[in-house]
Amino acid sequence: MGISKKQPIYDSASYCVIQAPFGRLGVMTELVDGSLMLSRIDYLSADTALSKPSNDLAKEVEKQCGAYFKNPHFQFDLPMKPMGTTHQQKVWKCVREIPTGKTNTYGEIAGAIKSGPRAVGTACGANPFPLVTPCHRVVSAQGIGGFMKEDAPGFYRQIKVWLLKHEGVL
Repeated sequence: MGISKKQPIYDSASYCVIQAPFGRLGVMTELVDGSLMLSRIDYLSADTALSKPSNDLAKEVEKQCGAYFKNPHFQFDLPMKPMGTTHQQKVWKCVREIPTGKTNTYGEIAGAIKSGPRAVGTACGANPFPLVTPCHRVVSAQGIGGFMKEDAPGFYRQIKVWLLKHEGVL
């Protein structure tokens, strides 16, 4: 039996931190089957250090986010890494169909995909592409609801309020 040589592993992921009106956005891009794709957006606090985008897609994400912050009706057009369970993908598809300035409840989405409101909330909390897949437009029947797995008022909830105000909902 001969000695096998491992193929070198190249780091195809790139992460940058860009400015947002409510803090910072962490943007991860990576090579997926030969194509550069958006693989994650993180909401970060304003004290997180900025770091410049290092590839064309990350620069495009920064440009499109800036356009959205100027005009809430801006429509994102970015290649996103396929991810999530079948259920999460159904939820995220419904969420992307909610028009700017409108909201749906967790229950309304659950009814549309024959699921439960808590399962819809869990899928929204696992959303890797906030802003692009606008889970901030999903609210509870009794009010704003939680956001990003957080039920108590806090950092993520403040972002949800900012986004809904920006879109003219609140």
